[in-house]
Amino acid sequence: MSHSEEFHPHVPAHSTMREFTPRATILGMLFGFLFAIANAYLALKVGTTVSASIPAAIMSMALLKLLFKNATILENNIVQTIATVGEGLAAGVVFTIPALILLGDEPSIGRIFLLSALGGVLGILFMIPMRRFIIVQEHKKLPFPEGTACAEILKAGEASSKAAVMATWGILVGGIYKILSNALFVWKEVPAWTFFRKTEFTIDGTPALLGVGYIIGPRISSLMFSGGIIAWWVLIPLIKIFGLGESTVYPSTTPIAEMGVESIWNSYVRYIGAGTIAFGGILGLMRIAPLVYKTIHVGIKELIHSFKGKGHVPRTDLDISMSWLIPGSIAIILALWLIPSLPMNFFTIILLVVLGFFFVAVTCLTVGIVGSTSNPVSGMTITTLLVTCIIFVLLGWTERIYLISAITMGCVACCAICMAGTTSQDLKTGYLLGATPRSQQIAEIFGVAIPALALGYTVYILNQAYGIGSVHMPAPQATLMSMIAQGVISGGLPYALVGVGVMIGVIMAFLRIPVLPFALGVYLPLSLTSAMMVGALARAYVDRKSTDLIDQERGILLASGLIGGDACIGIVIALLVVLGVIPVDAPALLPDWTSLALYLLLGCGLAYFTVKKGR
Repeated sequence: MSHSEEFHPHVPAHSTMREFTPRATILGMLFGFLFAIANAYLALKVGTTVSASIPAAIMSMALLKLLFKNATILENNIVQTIATVGEGLAAGVVFTIPALILLGDEPSIGRIFLLSALGGVLGILFMIPMRRFIIVQEHKKLPFPEGTACAEILKAGEASSKAAVMATWGILVGGIYKILSNALFVWKEVPAWTFFRKTEFTIDGTPALLGVGYIIGPRISSLMFSGGIIAWWVLIPLIKIFGLGESTVYPSTTPIAEMGVESIWNSYVRYIGAGTIAFGGILGLMRIAPLVYKTIHVGIKELIHSFKGKGHVPRTDLDISMSWLIPGSIAIILALWLIPSLPMNFFTIILLVVLGFFFVAVTCLTVGIVGSTSNPVSGMTITTLLVTCIIFVLLGWTERIYLISAITMGCVACCAICMAGTTSQDLKTGYLLGATPRSQQIAEIFGVAIPALALGYTVYILNQAYGIGSVHMPAPQATLMSMIAQGVISGGLPYALVGVGVMIGVIMAFLRIPVLPFALGVYLPLSLTSAMMVGALARAYVDRKSTDLIDQERGILLASGLIGGDACIGIVIALLVVLGVIPVDAPALLPDWTSLALYLLLGCGLAYFTVKKGR
């Protein structure tokens, strides 16, 4: 582990500092509750969630410093670690549970609690054996943009220096920009222009995506943008030109001639993107398989030595012991199998373990590349559903009970995938700060209970108030998953589209182009990858103009501040929308071109002030 030997965290391993304290735990649980509710609403409404780690870190620093003068940076880290559970579980539940409601099998609040809590803890436990590889050994290769940004925010808050001022400026600018676009609707956040043959250019002009693009850099961003170009400027126009005109093609129920760009993407291209992601995920798992084997081997040795006693392990390298991890995982698996209200047989549980572990590995890599916000969790869950339903059909299990069983298993898998992604992001923050991994892992497990309970009530209330699947609460991911499960079980899945995605992945592999970043671009909306590309161009300019490490750190801090300001205000706006204070959307005061101009100006400002300050 050469990287770990070279790397020196902010708090040295030999230092003793307050970390997993009652006040940090209580505050983290409170934030986790709030972020779970806000993100559940957002996911049902627009199909996305807002990262909780950075706003939680900022809010934690403000409250703990106000109430306790002796609060430590590691306590603040525990607060944001627990708070992210709310965001992760919200995505896991809302991307899947509404599919059961749409299929006429409305789960009880208690059942939602069990599925989300058990799935979330399983994801945390599955991620632990991979920590040494993904966080430590790949430290210089996987940027973990949000985890890195969170660490920089916490360090800047601890040190009352110019660094903190730079981060604060980023937060203020990001927050004001978000208010003007999303609360006051001065300009449109996602402008779009359609030209030849339904070819569309869109850009999601949010400061957070600008910051993410800056942090992950021009290479990965350009690969993702290239995937988006292929999807939106090649595949969609081809489907429009050569489609069957007035005829309908499954899974859409609308003739292609009457479909808009977003409809074509949602009905056809997302299946292609899911196939490419699945292929990229397989390649990614094959790449890390030897090191996963090594980490599991180390874990088994730890289990054996735990009965004999073992030598000194540095505080910053302590994980939950395998003597707890293995029995805990087995207990959760048995509970999922034996609890009568969870309709999964033993074979379904085996599939859950195999596919869950596989996609936990894939999601940790993906989060390391693009961060939690842009992590295509729904694509991985779709692939899990595809594989499960195909196996069910091959076994002749086509009754309705197996359809419900597949969706239920998909819910547990999605919660596990989401929690593994947030855990890996938090452990990256902890690794940079010098936190104790075991404390963070236990904190995440503690933090599961309240959001899991809150999400059941949230889904129930919103379904009663608006009706999930309606225009007010469309639940886009869950709608797609219910269509996929029904399509496979009934024999109507568009296998050709998934196969096209796999072939695109094969071609990229032959061209020696990293498949997973490209696949993410194919699957994600072009508006996300184009926005990240602006941040990447700002980073390319800074890298060309300056090699000074101080300038590089300044840019990361400004970008981190933009992410933090956007995320904090995004949560506030979400709560105001839930309370009915402001609408979800409204016509913008300024024309669309001003949205693009202002976003480009924001990117130029990020690059300019990063380089200017050191001169």
